[in-house]
Amino acid sequence: MSATVAITQDREDIGRAVHAALRHLELAPLVQGKLVAVKPNETWASESDTTAVTQGDTLAAVLEAMQRHEPRELVVTGGAGAAETEDVFRLSGMLDAVREAGVELVDHNRPPFTEVTLEYAPERDVAGPQRTVRVNPRVLEYETLIVVSQLKLHRTATVTMALKNVAMSYPAADYYGHPRSTQEHQHAFFNDMHSFIAAMARRFPIHLAITVGHPAMIATGPTGGIPVETGLVIASTDALAADCVGARLLGFTPQAVRHLWEAERLGLGETDTSRMVYPAMSLDDAAKAFTEAAYGKAITLKGA
Repeated sequence: MSATVAITQDREDIGRAVHAALRHLELAPLVQGKLVAVKPNETWASESDTTAVTQGDTLAAVLEAMQRHEPRELVVTGGAGAAETEDVFRLSGMLDAVREAGVELVDHNRPPFTEVTLEYAPERDVAGPQRTVRVNPRVLEYETLIVVSQLKLHRTATVTMALKNVAMSYPAADYYGHPRSTQEHQHAFFNDMHSFIAAMARRFPIHLAITVGHPAMIATGPTGGIPVETGLVIASTDALAADCVGARLLGFTPQAVRHLWEAERLGLGETDTSRMVYPAMSLDDAAKAFTEAAYGKAITLKGA
């Protein structure tokens, strides 16, 4: 069955674009009566720069959309790697969105911790550079995981969207090393980040990916790049498909982003953008809109 990827754009109101995209997806089976966790991007923010993380209005729109489908419980889950989670939420406006929605914020950097095993590509002789990972056990309880990401370049992972968002946030920073932690335990997350991201995507399935260019980040990332307001939203119940579409807007095919290629080998979703269904904007129209906003000149995609 082909993956459906809804792409919308509204440069004036990202909430309208979020709701427009989600109308094309069947959300009730994912949300109604379930324990639903919304995972935004919360890597790092400061008083003067919040461009690298999910914005408060984006999160507010997603929470509103989920509440319409009557989850049994709705939480926002986050774990900043380079700052205090609550500080990032406060600075970005996400904490206001959480409070206005009346939902719980789970900081999964905090103890207790439990160890889970990771599985890599089946033909590998070894289990991978990071064979186990310590996480807060609360993340194992989520029945539906919704990942809200920024459309960004990344200096090591090439791009950072849904798969990367979970992989580098779920490992408990209070255990592995964090501004407030008193001990740093050894890990190999960065020895082969791409394989680690794919293995984490296999262990922690994403049920809905929502990637927004509000703002997008070009030139470098995950922080310190050039923010560009595109108003674009990419949404799909196939997180790998959504990430591949985002990668194409940034200029990469799936083979150019190894964790996407490895995730496809693990059977985690669709990577062929020509096989995807686009009920709103076409991929080519989205590429034109993105490049016009980012570079001042629209381009047409060529090839896969």
